[in-house]
Amino acid sequence: MKKLVLAEKPSVAREIARVLKCTGKNKGFMEGPDYVVTWALGHLVTLAEPDDYQDKYKEWRLEDLPMIPEKMKLKVIRQTAHQFQVVRNLMKRSDVPELIIATDAGREGELVARWIMELANWKKPFKRLWISSQTDQAIREGFASLKPGAEYNNLYDAAVCRAEADWLIGLNVTRALTCKFNAQLNAGRVQTPTLAMMVQREDEIRHFVPVNYWTIRADFGDYFGDWRDKSGKNRLFHLPEAEEIARRVEGKSGVIQEIKKENKTEPSPLAYDLTELQRDANRRYGFSAQKTLSVLQNLYEQHKLVTYPRTDSRYITRDMIPTLPIRLKSIAVGPYAKLVKPLLEKELLTTKRFVDDSRVSDHHAIIPTEQPLNLSALSGEEKSLYDLIVKRFLSVLYPPYRYEQITLITEVNGETFFSRGRVVTDQGWRAVGTGSGEKDEPDEDMIPEQTLTQPKKGEHKPVKKCLIKKSQTKPPARYTEATLLTAMESPGKFIEDEELREAVKGSGLGTPATRAEIIEKLLHTSYIERHGKELVPTSKGMQLIKLVVPDLRSPELTAKWEQYLADIARGKGKKDQFISGIRENTVELVKSIVADTDSVYKADNISKTKCPLCGKLMLVVNGKKGRMLSCPDRKCGHRQPEKEEAFGNFRSSRKASAVNQKLIARFSDQGSLGNSLGDAWKEALAKKDK
Repeated sequence: MKKLVLAEKPSVAREIARVLKCTGKNKGFMEGPDYVVTWALGHLVTLAEPDDYQDKYKEWRLEDLPMIPEKMKLKVIRQTAHQFQVVRNLMKRSDVPELIIATDAGREGELVARWIMELANWKKPFKRLWISSQTDQAIREGFASLKPGAEYNNLYDAAVCRAEADWLIGLNVTRALTCKFNAQLNAGRVQTPTLAMMVQREDEIRHFVPVNYWTIRADFGDYFGDWRDKSGKNRLFHLPEAEEIARRVEGKSGVIQEIKKENKTEPSPLAYDLTELQRDANRRYGFSAQKTLSVLQNLYEQHKLVTYPRTDSRYITRDMIPTLPIRLKSIAVGPYAKLVKPLLEKELLTTKRFVDDSRVSDHHAIIPTEQPLNLSALSGEEKSLYDLIVKRFLSVLYPPYRYEQITLITEVNGETFFSRGRVVTDQGWRAVGTGSGEKDEPDEDMIPEQTLTQPKKGEHKPVKKCLIKKSQTKPPARYTEATLLTAMESPGKFIEDEELREAVKGSGLGTPATRAEIIEKLLHTSYIERHGKELVPTSKGMQLIKLVVPDLRSPELTAKWEQYLADIARGKGKKDQFISGIRENTVELVKSIVADTDSVYKADNISKTKCPLCGKLMLVVNGKKGRMLSCPDRKCGHRQPEKEEAFGNFRSSRKASAVNQKLIARFSDQGSLGNSLGDAWKEALAKKDK
């Protein structure tokens, strides 16, 4: 008898098969003496389409909404049906009494396997492989400690709820908006409130009115001081007031009234979870969130150098402490050797800043594995991302950064000037050579640091020069992918309800695994654009937010749903109750869109090219293979590449032939005038052939 192992991807299946000594290669699976290893290709099974329930849903009509099936159905994805058949046939084998789920150890990975099992009618026992790295050792240890499959039923329930909620909300609201405004408008449970945050920020920027203000700096020769009032504010909004202060101190002598010396400790930054790594990679290298995830997936699957990527934890568990020396030895090559050496020479410092079982749910922080490092095998992008992970891992194991902060207060003719410097007493984790990576923007109101000599209290200091600097208040910065990920992770400031704001901490919009995909979808659907590092809402995106109902554009509703999904995964929430609420919300959302009689949508991406089928001016849209021209009339639905001419090379391709025949047939259906147009089209094609 043999055990069937179901992996998520062929690459992972090959590694598992090698470790399990499955050398027999077959179409869609590998077989050995004890195991048969097969794979999905991502999802093989998905939720059925609307027209799988009723034929009338093939046409998009407002009167047919909302679409709420009594029970959601599953269907095999047509493009990967061949692999589903392979898996189903293996499941039916009489010599396979047990299944081992080895898909990605997370919510979506659980869904991939369970939906296949459901549609293949698997009724036999099953277990779960739950590992956080793809090394040979991790795979062997995982198979030695398989978990009962039922332990992950709650995770599966949460995954089903997420999928059904996105189907119900996304498809119904998208059809309602599209039919209502006769435009290709789509909305989603997470995508829309994410877009709304960017639109709100853009509104704030557009309506921002800059205000002039002035700051004052006194030059004392061997140091400078910045003026502040008694409340600690340094900005003056009236020039005469600033000029009066400068006049009072110019050429005068000041006295050092106070010298504060404080010993400061700066703990290391936390280890990476996926979102923080995506933020850092965007700030330092300009990587998109999707790019970071893709490169990280290679480091995890192909090179086996890092642990599971799609994690929301920044801690490890106590049982991992004995593995730390092995992990350090594996990275002690090249530029990291001298950084690892001091750590291996003494007992490792592991505090609750890194080791905390209570802060780890499904997966621990992203850290290096025990796999020996070969830097020459990595691409430039892989090296850059791996460097961040290794240095953050080392930083956490180094001692805190310590310094003495000196604050100098110099008084001149009743006015107070502040100066600040520091003396480093222990470089600690900063010796690793990486910044904390936690802040996006420097605080302009902070007292700047400078090198201070050995000042003495009561010492007189003449004012060599007094400078007035004019500045302007700045609008809030546009989102970058780094700052948008932060806002999606912690949307609390966009939620008015204080109790809910506290409740959704740690939930946010989407999950670490899906946030990159959401950003990419907003870009692909032309709701936002990249301007350098900035993400800017388009006219289409800004109009959409005005068209959707307030509930859907507010992070509150989505944050509630995400919180409930997390509760279901932990066994604290009820699946039926969640889905019932989603169905009710769907009905209300559609009703609100249908009842809206005031809103209008105006496309601003209109091209000068007419649709060859109906004659309307086509829209420029983003397609999978570049920019496309799309007919604005949904009933027509014609699309073509942006640079194609109606009579160009398009005619000679298979697709052109099909379109030409479609044109002739369409014209022929329109009576005598249509027949004339059809004949004219045939004649034009004939001339083109000559």
